[in-house]
Amino acid sequence: MRRLRPRRPRLPRTRAGWRQLVQVVAAGCVVALLPATWLWVVTADRLGSVQDAPRTDVAVVFGAGLWDGEPSPYLAHRLDAAATLYREGRVKVVLVTGDNSRKDYDEPDAMRVYLAKHGVPRARVVTDYAGFDTWDSCVRAKKIFGVDRAVLISQNFHIRRAVALCDAAGVDSYGVGVDESHNVTWYYGGTREVLAAGKAALDLVFHPDPHFLGPKEKGVTRALASAD
Repeated sequence: MRRLRPRRPRLPRTRAGWRQLVQVVAAGCVVALLPATWLWVVTADRLGSVQDAPRTDVAVVFGAGLWDGEPSPYLAHRLDAAATLYREGRVKVVLVTGDNSRKDYDEPDAMRVYLAKHGVPRARVVTDYAGFDTWDSCVRAKKIFGVDRAVLISQNFHIRRAVALCDAAGVDSYGVGVDESHNVTWYYGGTREVLAAGKAALDLVFHPDPHFLGPKEKGVTRALASAD
């Protein structure tokens, strides 16, 4: 029995065919980049450095992976920025949100331990163990922890999406973008954000429920009370 081989795509043989192919590819690129372009436009006036961040009760730090149980370099840089904001009196409480979907992987507790080593009292750090993605973290900050306004901390390539999604979730946000050297990880993150912007657009339109919502928690309220 003869095996059927998949047909290879045929390239155009005429100028008109090549012109049509180029037009299709260009249109596809435009459509793919629209969500990312939109994020740049809507967040342009609410981004800055640690020095630019307004005084706000709560800072939110998004998880960015662990290495052997410790914060990855990218996550450590986010936490360093949060610790600086706390030490300078610009924020009172830090909400760390990340993945704790299995027993051997606990981003939020690793983040809290790191912050404690860098001058942020444990009582001023609140942990969200179900921040499985940016949208989940933003929705839970609002609905579970009662955060209405916050400074968000992440790398530059991610912070625009975080600000847009938290705004959509009801959290008035200002984004602090952490600078990084342009290494392989940075380029990967930037490329990934182009794709993630498409998902963000869908989240903004449909407002899906987080993977896990659960009951309301008073961690942020208690931490703020202890700070006064």
